[in-house]
Amino acid sequence: MANTSTLSKEDRKKAKRTARKKRATEHPLKPREYARGSKKQKVKKLARGQAKR
Repeated sequence: MANTSTLSKEDRKKAKRTARKKRATEHPLKPREYARGSKKQKVKKLARGQAKR
């Protein structure tokens, strides 16, 4: 997708979508080995300060 200035807006959207789909099939994401959100930092209630009051 080198030069899209000559394309119309709709054609640009189509080109971007096909490029995204092509990338997704060529380089699939590997599945996680951990639960979603398990690596998020836990926030202590005191640390939130004014937000909890």
